[in-house]
Amino acid sequence: MKIDLLCSDPHHPVVPWLDAWRDRRRGVDDVALHHEARRLAGGDVLFLVSCTEILSPERLSLYRHAVVLHASDLPRGRGWSPHVWAIIGGASAITLSAISVAEKVDSGDVWAKRTFDIPLHALHDEINMALFEAELALMDEVTAIIGRGEQPVPQPAIEPTYFLRRTPADSELDPGKSIAEQFDKIRVCDPERYPAFFSLYGHVYEISLKKR
Repeated sequence: MKIDLLCSDPHHPVVPWLDAWRDRRRGVDDVALHHEARRLAGGDVLFLVSCTEILSPERLSLYRHAVVLHASDLPRGRGWSPHVWAIIGGASAITLSAISVAEKVDSGDVWAKRTFDIPLHALHDEINMALFEAELALMDEVTAIIGRGEQPVPQPAIEPTYFLRRTPADSELDPGKSIAEQFDKIRVCDPERYPAFFSLYGHVYEISLKKR
C-alpha cells in the first residue's frame, strides 16, 4: 500500500514518531513523510497529522483515502488544539478520532477512535508521548480497516462543539493565582515553542516545568 504522511512543521515533536512508524512498516507498505502539500504525488492513503495546510480537492483526489487525526471525540471538540483545551478544562482522558477529510473541517466520516488516559501529574512531554503512541496505533488500525475494504461511518448525530485556535496569549498565567490553580494550563504548554509566561514588575517571565 502506498501511504503518505503530511505534517506541516518539520520541527514538530511528532515527526520522530512518524519517522519510526514509516520505518516500522518498511517492507509492508511504501510510506513517505512530507512537510509540504506540493510534495504529495498520490497513492492509496494520505494521513494528515498536525497538518495546518488546507489541501485542494485536486490534491486530495490523488489518494483513494485521505484521513486526518483529531484529538477529540468528534463531533465534540472540533477545531484547534482540542486535547490542550480539554486538559485545561479538566479532562483526564482524551479520545482520538481518525476521520475522512471533508469540505467542512472535522466533519468527515469516522474510521476509528481510540481513548487514552492523561494522568493528573503528566507534563507536556508525557502528554505528547501518550498522544503520539495513540496516533500511531490508530494509523495501524485505519490501515488495517482500509486493507479489509471496509468503509468509515458518519459521525454521531449530536450537536458538535468547537474549540478556538490557540494564540500566545492563551499561555499567559496570572501571577496572583497559585500554581495549583493554573497547573493544567502550565503543563500543556510546549516549553520550547509556546512556553507559559507571566508579566510582573515590568518584565515578562517564561516558565519551564520538569519533574524531579
